[in-house]
Amino acid sequence: MNKILLSSLAALTLSGAAYADTLTLYTDPATGQVFTTAGDNRVEMGDFIDAKTVFEENQAQDSVIAKKEAKDKSVDVFSKASKLKFSGLHYLGYRYRDNKESDGESQFETRRNYFQVKAYLFDDPKSYMRMTLDTHQNDTGDWMVRLKYAYLYMNEVLPYTGVEFGQVHRPWIDYEEHNSFFYRSVSKVFVESKNASDLTNSADLGFNFKTKLPYYSSEVGLFNGEGYHAEEKGYSVSAEWRFTGHILGTGKKQKDKPTTTTYWDASFFGQYNIDNSKYEYTKPDGSTDGQTYEFYALHSVFNMPAFMIGGQYVVSDFDFKDAASTDSWYKKNGKGFSVHAVGRFGEDKEFEVFGRYDNWEGENANSNATDGNLNKFTTNNYIYGVAWQQNKNVKWLLNGITYNPEDDVNYKGADAEEYTDIMLTAEVHW
Repeated sequence: MNKILLSSLAALTLSGAAYADTLTLYTDPATGQVFTTAGDNRVEMGDFIDAKTVFEENQAQDSVIAKKEAKDKSVDVFSKASKLKFSGLHYLGYRYRDNKESDGESQFETRRNYFQVKAYLFDDPKSYMRMTLDTHQNDTGDWMVRLKYAYLYMNEVLPYTGVEFGQVHRPWIDYEEHNSFFYRSVSKVFVESKNASDLTNSADLGFNFKTKLPYYSSEVGLFNGEGYHAEEKGYSVSAEWRFTGHILGTGKKQKDKPTTTTYWDASFFGQYNIDNSKYEYTKPDGSTDGQTYEFYALHSVFNMPAFMIGGQYVVSDFDFKDAASTDSWYKKNGKGFSVHAVGRFGEDKEFEVFGRYDNWEGENANSNATDGNLNKFTTNNYIYGVAWQQNKNVKWLLNGITYNPEDDVNYKGADAEEYTDIMLTAEVHW
């Protein structure tokens, strides 16, 4: 009865209050009466807002929310993962080539377009599933999409060690591109570049154990061996490794930041690639097998915010079980070195001058060649240029590449082609 009386009195009082913004009510505990003014023996019940004011405020709030939702063009993404992370990387450019066989060739290019997604599936935020797609242009001019990486990374499966399983990083190239030679948008690193040793590439199917400590890091794994864009016929596997000493204790960081960090690394890396299907040959009994090659390398890099210098020395050996079947495609026998330097200036070290020199002395096999008459050749490769980091997403590069073989044959046994490229590149991260 008291609740009904109180509600009625409040309603009557509010209706007679000309919809005031707020109204304070008081009650006499002895009698239960309700008052709109304070007095003796009266206890404050609280502030009350009339229904019209509440309605108008709710309408105004709903209008603001509706306007925000109308401007929001985002859509929901549904996934069984706790979080998805998307990113992209593009190398957009223009190239002018001058060589002895033409008056000059020029073209606009999109050298690489990477699209990446990481799905976080575990309680550990450092474990995830990664997939990276890449574009390239084939021999007919068509643009193709291929799988670059598709692996599950499990953090701390061993002390200080995680593992990639699937189509994964090979141990060396990713390290060099993020700690030593930062100009993948204009050239591959020494052991991958066709102007240099051309011994391996960056991804393959297998597993890669990755260890990180302040003064030491490593990657060790087993892989198919042919790389992510060559056929695997299952003859055998490739054992590959990188062991790095971080002399200044920077190894715990995933990737060094060259414009803010001083570091000095020394590495031993290589691979023992057993019966590689890419170099298949036919045995006397008619069966087929792959051919084995191996390489070993030493590398060191010293970096400070204003300056970097790095270099490496590589020795490789190819067994040439049956050179007659190779059709002049191999330069795996050889030795060589590469050195590079970078100077940085500007308030945030956003401007760079860089250069690299590659030297490779190799041997290749023409058709019907044997171990006794391999062709020897020497190549020189020069990379030089300037760069501007416009912001965290966009970097501009203007550079040249001069390829200068010293001999009449290159690694394919054909006439060597000397050329110079002038390149303009926009490197875009998002």
